[in-house]
Amino acid sequence: MTFALAVLLAAVLLVVLLPVASYNRFVRQRNLVEESWKQVDVELRRRYDLIPNLVETVKAYAAHERATLEAVVAARAAAAAPTASRAAQGADESALTRSLRGLLAVAESYPLLKADTQFRMLQGQLAETEDRIAAARRFYNANVRGLNTRVEAFPSSVIAGAFHFGKAEYFEVEDLAVRAPVNVDLGDA
Repeated sequence: MTFALAVLLAAVLLVVLLPVASYNRFVRQRNLVEESWKQVDVELRRRYDLIPNLVETVKAYAAHERATLEAVVAARAAAAAPTASRAAQGADESALTRSLRGLLAVAESYPLLKADTQFRMLQGQLAETEDRIAAARRFYNANVRGLNTRVEAFPSSVIAGAFHFGKAEYFEVEDLAVRAPVNVDLGDA
């Protein structure tokens, strides 16, 4: 009788503890996804802070490239504004990257600008920041993949449904050309 009671008690504990452990793991994964998004956001903010300096430097040499400069400023403002979803943020970031590519293409037409120390330093910082954004995006998306897999996989999907844990949104860039790193040509430094 004691053995049967011990087995029953172990079974009840197992039935209670497994869902609790699964719930706690969902909470940890959800928090990890949010924490990794904060790192992406930090890197994006760093890029946003570099852009005005880059625009001002280009403006000093290429003032008649007004449309390109305005496109970069507008894209930066849109990307820096709060968005409803990670997909919307990804679209804004894609537009910003395209406009930055246009700005750097304009710089190719101005040898004095390309030789400017400030411009070259800003280009280097921008390239480094782009690399950091890519690394933060990969880390975030890996955490999203882990959470989404648990949300969909059985038996954890039962706990996910019961406690309303949903899938997280990936942070993706929609345009394949934008996925390539920003080309930084430091000339014959």
